[in-house]
Amino acid sequence: MEKQTTYNKNLVVIIAAVAATGGLLFGFDTGVISGAIPFFQQDFQLSNSMVENITTAGLIGAVIGAMFTGRLSDIFGRRKTILGAAIIFVVGAAWSGWAPNPTDLILARLFIGLAIGISSFSVPLYIAEISPTKMRGRLVSLFQLLITIGILVSYLSDLAFANNDVLSSWRPMFYAGMIPGFILLIGMLFLPETPRWLMSKGREEESRKILQRIEEPALVEESIQRMKQEIEQDKEKAGLREIFRPWLRTALIIAVGIMFFQQFVGINTVIYYSPKIFMIVGFEGARAGIWGAVSVGVINVLFTILSLFMIDRLGRRKLYFIGLSGIVISLMALGMVFAFHTALGDTGKWMAIAFVWIYIAFFAISLGPLGWLIISEIFPLRVRGIGTSIGSLSNWFFNGVVAFTFFKIVKLFTASGTGIITHEKIYDATTHTFVTKAIDNGNPAGAFWLYAFIGVLGLIWGYYYLPETKDVPLEKIEEHWRKGGKPRDLKK
Repeated sequence: MEKQTTYNKNLVVIIAAVAATGGLLFGFDTGVISGAIPFFQQDFQLSNSMVENITTAGLIGAVIGAMFTGRLSDIFGRRKTILGAAIIFVVGAAWSGWAPNPTDLILARLFIGLAIGISSFSVPLYIAEISPTKMRGRLVSLFQLLITIGILVSYLSDLAFANNDVLSSWRPMFYAGMIPGFILLIGMLFLPETPRWLMSKGREEESRKILQRIEEPALVEESIQRMKQEIEQDKEKAGLREIFRPWLRTALIIAVGIMFFQQFVGINTVIYYSPKIFMIVGFEGARAGIWGAVSVGVINVLFTILSLFMIDRLGRRKLYFIGLSGIVISLMALGMVFAFHTALGDTGKWMAIAFVWIYIAFFAISLGPLGWLIISEIFPLRVRGIGTSIGSLSNWFFNGVVAFTFFKIVKLFTASGTGIITHEKIYDATTHTFVTKAIDNGNPAGAFWLYAFIGVLGLIWGYYYLPETKDVPLEKIEEHWRKGGKPRDLKK
C-alpha cells in the first residue's frame, strides 16, 4: 500500500509539471510577440497596421483551434490532442523565427495560434479528468496563473535576446518557444490517456488501471461510478438550438458580455504592445521597452495569485466593481499622461508605467479570472459545454478585434500636431548602417480614454447583468433563469 501511495504522488507531480508546461506555452506564445515587435517592425520596415495584422493572425488561429478542439479531443482523446498541439507549437516557433518576410510571419503566427486555441481547451480538460479528486480543483484553478507566468517568461526571454544594435534579435525570441514545446511533447508521451475518455469509449479496464495509479484506492470504484453517470448525462445534453431558448437568453448575454468588457478595456494592447507603448512615452530603445513589459508581467503574476484568495471571499460582484473601477481610473490617468506628455517631461514615463501597473493589478484580481469563472457557473449542465464554448470563442474574437484596431484607434483619435515624436535607430539598406529617424507615433491618449469609457459602460452593464454566484448552487442558478429572474437578484 505504501508503494502505491508513493507512486501516486510521483505521477501527480509529473501531471502537474506537464500541465504547467501547457499553461506556460499558452502564455509564452501569447506574450512573446510583444518584445519581438519593435525589432521585426524595423527589420521588415513595417507600418503599425501591418504589425496589427501579424499580431492578430495568432488570435485568428486561436479561434479556429478552439472551435474544433472539443470534437477532436472526443474523437482522438485528450492526450493525442495535446500531443498534436505540442508539435504545432514546436513547428510554429521554428517557422516564426525563420520567417524571411512578413507574409511568412503572418502564416507562422496563424499556425501557432491553432496550438494556442487547442491548448486553451484541451490542457485544462486533461488536468480536470486525470487529476486525483483531492487535487483537481487546485490544479485546474491554477491554469490561469500558469498562463500569466508563461507571459512573464516570454518577456524575460525577449529581454535576454534583445539587442538594440541587432535587428534580427526577434528571431531567437521566437525560436525560444521550441524549448517548452519539446518539453510538453516529450512529457505527454509518458503520460496516460484520461480515465474518463477511455470509459466513454467502452474501455473500462484500461480506465480502471489508470485510476488505480493516480487515485486513492478507496475512491477508485466511486470515481468509476461517477464517470458512468456523467457519460450518461452527456448523452442527454442538448444541441446548439437549446442555448438560444428565451429562458437562457440572460445567461448568454452574461457570457458574451463579460468577455466583451474583459477584452475591450484594452488589456491585450498592454500584453501585446507594452514595449511599443513604453517607447512612445519616452523609454529609449526596444530593450528599455521590454524591461517595462517584464515589470508588467511580474505585477500580472503577483496579483493573479492574490485573486485566487480573494475571489471566494469577496464574491463576484464586489470584485467586479472594485476591479473595473480601478481599471477605469487608471486608464483615465494613463490617457492624461500621454495628453500632457510634453509638460510632464521625463516624469511622464514613470507616471505611465506606474498607472499601467495599477491597471494590470486591478485587471488581474477581477476581470481576468472572473470572465472564465462566471461562464463556467451560469449555464445549466445540459448546455454548459456549448455555453462555455460560446464564451471562450467570444473572448478570442474580441481579443482579435482589440489587437487589430489599437494603432488604428490611436491614429483616429490623434489630433493634428499632438502626435508623440520618437527618435529611433533605423537600418538603412543602402548604406548598411543605422540612422536615427524621427517617427510620429500618434498619441494613445484617446485610445485609453475610449477603453475607460467602455469600462464605465461595463460598470453600468454589471449592475444589471452580473450575478453573484458565490455560494449559490448551480441548480438554483438554473431555476432562477427558468423563472425569468434578474441577474442582480440571484442571491436575494
